Amino acid sequence: MIIAPGRRGLLLGAGAIAATVFAEARRPVLAQAAAPTGPFTLPPLGYAPNANEAAIDAMTMEIHHARHHGAQVAGLNAALQGQDQIAAMPLDEILMNLSRVPEAIRTAERNNGGGHANHSMFWTIMGGRGGEPTGDLKAAIDRDLGGFDKMKTDFNAAGMRVFGSGWVFVTVTPGGNLAITTKPGQDNPLMDGQRVLMGNDVWEHAYYLRYQNRRADYLTSWWQVVNWEKIAERYEGARGGTLRY
Repeated sequence: MIIAPGRRGLLLGAGAIAATVFAEARRPVLAQAAAPTGPFTLPPLGYAPNANEAAIDAMTMEIHHARHHGAQVAGLNAALQGQDQIAAMPLDEILMNLSRVPEAIRTAERNNGGGHANHSMFWTIMGGRGGEPTGDLKAAIDRDLGGFDKMKTDFNAAGMRVFGSGWVFVTVTPGGNLAITTKPGQDNPLMDGQRVLMGNDVWEHAYYLRYQNRRADYLTSWWQVVNWEKIAERYEGARGGTLRY
């Protein structure tokens, strides 16, 4: 196909702009990783940004962690300025008692606190090689969720039903019982008195660079990087009363 000179210039210009945007997007990511001072901090990924390449590209991981999660930590700390009593509370207790948070900062605490809890969990349960759960966790999945294959199917279907932005979770009780649920925005099951075993972020910023609008492909690929050892630790933590968020 022959491209007219004027159109070629437009295309080249667009390509240069796109390259510049991506370069600028990548350059400050690591510099923004340090969260502002306050009671909450941005946790490290615990693995290289490219560790999840089977499902999520490194640039998405860097931007998602440093910018999106980092902004939530900053917003959470900013909202807690002058709120010493609430700032001294563990995050799960804040989220389980939002009605006790002053109305002036309640929305900020809900959005940023929920986002901090969600993402802190999210980074922890990835960086693995997929596969299948074993031991007591497998037994619980078989008992409560119809087995591993059915759990994946139902989990992905629930993720697809989230309208707009949100999360799909597997919750866990102190007795070890499991259930699949979804939440809009950055809401967290802790707000309903439930603990999270695992969850996947279905906000577009979690997958758009690679998958664009193909959320189903992202949900399917994501299982390749799940770390079942970490999820099993969370399961035991829930049963032992040490799992926070």
